[in-house]
Amino acid sequence: MMSRTLLAKLPSLCLSLALLLVFCVLPAHAARITGYRVIREPVCDRAGKRLLAVRSFERDGVPRLLVVDPETLASYDLPADSVKKSGDAGADLFRSTRLARALERYNSPPYRLQNGGAVRAETEVEGLFLTVDLCPSKRPFERDLFEAAAALGRGRAVPVAVMISGVWLSTHPQELAYLKDEIAAGRLAVTWVNHSYHHHYDPKVPLPENFLLAPGTDPLKEVLQTEELLLSQGLVPSPFFRFPGLVSDGGLMQRLKELSLIPVGSDAWLAKGEVPRQGSFILVHGNGNEPKGVKLLLPILKDKAPRLLPLPVAFGPNTGAL
Repeated sequence: MMSRTLLAKLPSLCLSLALLLVFCVLPAHAARITGYRVIREPVCDRAGKRLLAVRSFERDGVPRLLVVDPETLASYDLPADSVKKSGDAGADLFRSTRLARALERYNSPPYRLQNGGAVRAETEVEGLFLTVDLCPSKRPFERDLFEAAAALGRGRAVPVAVMISGVWLSTHPQELAYLKDEIAAGRLAVTWVNHSYHHHYDPKVPLPENFLLAPGTDPLKEVLQTEELLLSQGLVPSPFFRFPGLVSDGGLMQRLKELSLIPVGSDAWLAKGEVPRQGSFILVHGNGNEPKGVKLLLPILKDKAPRLLPLPVAFGPNTGAL
């Protein structure tokens, strides 16, 4: 029988074990993100470059800003004291930028229940855009597709857009570490695209009441929680968003616009039989949920060796307006 001393220690032992299990699941080396807030403020960095600050927050107590270059569509996590506000003049200039044009074009009517937003490049381009969805999943990670993509680089980083959900990010520390290593080694150049936090899905429920349209869903929380997780891992969220199931409505589109996020759909969801052509947004799942898509993708990457392009290239020319 257990001694009374051991029995007395059981509650604290159980708590220690529970905490150990939590830390084994959550990604390592996570920073603490607090005070996360949505803003839209034109700013200038120390070199005079005009940027748009879209979020303010503190990381481990230090004030930071998530900013977007409204012409290149690149995002940066910057110290708050490294930029200054541009005022009304900056706001006027912002209206003519690539980001402003994309937000107006892709978050406006007519609204489609499925596959709203941008689905392919706006102009003719020589290449394809590979987008990989990481929805919540307990199935094996599709590492082969990332290795096949990286092999196209021949010494250069290959651009891939990773549509990541918060739940997947929180529960796959080893896979996340692999992607970070590929970036650090210069094999992959990842655009981190928000794919909501929970990615709710019920196969028995019709689309108008499913995914982010499910009753009781807080779209703002679904977006911001994933951004906070990315930033806690030293990863910078892009100004793009992929709706779970590609399902949305006018209300969700307007909310995205308020958040300075461009919705990204697809015209080449491989598992649904859609065939990619120049300028296509290829959609596959890297979370093990849709092996058919990966099976179709691998021969395209290995045999045809297409040119893969960074997602911002799809959104018209950089006019250099700012």
